[in-house]
Amino acid sequence: MRKLITIALVLFTTASFAQAGHIMQGVGAENMSMGGAATAMPVGISGAIQWNPATLSAFKGKILDFNIGAFSSSPELSSSYGPMSGITKDDRGISPMPALAFVYGKEGSKSTFGISAFGISGFGVTFPENLNYPQDVFGNPNPNFNPSQPVNPISFPQYAGGFGKIKSDYMLLQVSLSYSYEILKGLSIGVQPNFDFATLELEPNPLSSPSMMGYPVSDKASAFGFGAQFGIFYASKGGVNLGVSYKTTQSFSAFDFKNTNLDGSAAPNVDFTMDYPSILSLGVGYTADVIDLTVDFRSVNYSCTEGFEAKGWTQTGSVQGFGWNDVYILSAGMQLKVVEKLPIRLGYTYSSNPINSDLAFFSIPATAVIKNAVQVGLGYEINDKIAVNGVYHYGTSNGKTEGPMLDPRMASPSNPYGVVSGTSVGYKMNTNMIMLGFSYNFEK
Repeated sequence: MRKLITIALVLFTTASFAQAGHIMQGVGAENMSMGGAATAMPVGISGAIQWNPATLSAFKGKILDFNIGAFSSSPELSSSYGPMSGITKDDRGISPMPALAFVYGKEGSKSTFGISAFGISGFGVTFPENLNYPQDVFGNPNPNFNPSQPVNPISFPQYAGGFGKIKSDYMLLQVSLSYSYEILKGLSIGVQPNFDFATLELEPNPLSSPSMMGYPVSDKASAFGFGAQFGIFYASKGGVNLGVSYKTTQSFSAFDFKNTNLDGSAAPNVDFTMDYPSILSLGVGYTADVIDLTVDFRSVNYSCTEGFEAKGWTQTGSVQGFGWNDVYILSAGMQLKVVEKLPIRLGYTYSSNPINSDLAFFSIPATAVIKNAVQVGLGYEINDKIAVNGVYHYGTSNGKTEGPMLDPRMASPSNPYGVVSGTSVGYKMNTNMIMLGFSYNFEK
């Protein structure tokens, strides 16, 4: 257990996650290639642990599953202020996405055990500063301003009315201990305590109160959390599978941000708590000799989650929270087993947008909202012990999330969010990922 946690921390805390949305749509190459659907279809142990621990009863032996992916995204941040408008593109690059799981199920036993370390959530952007501004907030003209060059007001330096360089980096590592018990033939229950570790970096940090120089920059902060997951799985003799699971809210300690003003002087520290929302998953599947079909429906409860439910400004000009709505996710997958030992997998994922257009301004650091995603995967069983799986993912936000710029100095009873008239800010993105997974069964 201690060795697994140590390995996981090395892998995940050195990774730079540019996650496609706050909730990972799937874990591991097999589960990703099925669109993330696994509540009623135990195709691989990583997806089973992530979405329904009760499905672990379908696996026997000592199985190790390791996956590593290369993820890239292309967020674009746009804004307009009067006649000025422009686009800033993210320069974050490629991020690794590892996943590690182990399951032990003794033949003839009703109990199956699992342990895993997954990156289940994350977001991140790096939008560079735009120094091509006409004048600063004091009305002093910029002698280097060139109106023929790109202009994006939201990316102007803070002394020119923008946010300057915008950088965020959030990662959530979850280590889980899973247990499944087969009550009756085909009917299993599962329970899973979760232990969480998260890091968050914001530049600038709008969770802090601004000074005369603007919002400060924060060091990367960390927090620990815990929660649980429960599941039920039924596999009928006719091939129809049913599954339901509930992941509780993952309750976290507060991030303790160490802040620095733009001139390098110390700024007051600030605490912020951001929990992980509860998720209800319902699944149905059908399995036959040459095909597996499955669909999952998930409800993500952001509206009652600390860090996401609050919205608007505090009296000192800091941001209270994201103000996100609940999210509904539909995942569908198909596995074709026409060629022996060479399954072909296709997946699709749809997600609603948690961001209210009126509050889009608050979610600039977490712009990774993917509405539609498609996956194509392939597996190969090298022998009875070893299998290799791969997947290609493409996702798109399917348009722009857009709303007005907001300013706490303009907030009033009639304008609670401080809407700045004649302005807009928006973002959109596409995502690409290639992932390889290696599965080894020690007992075959």
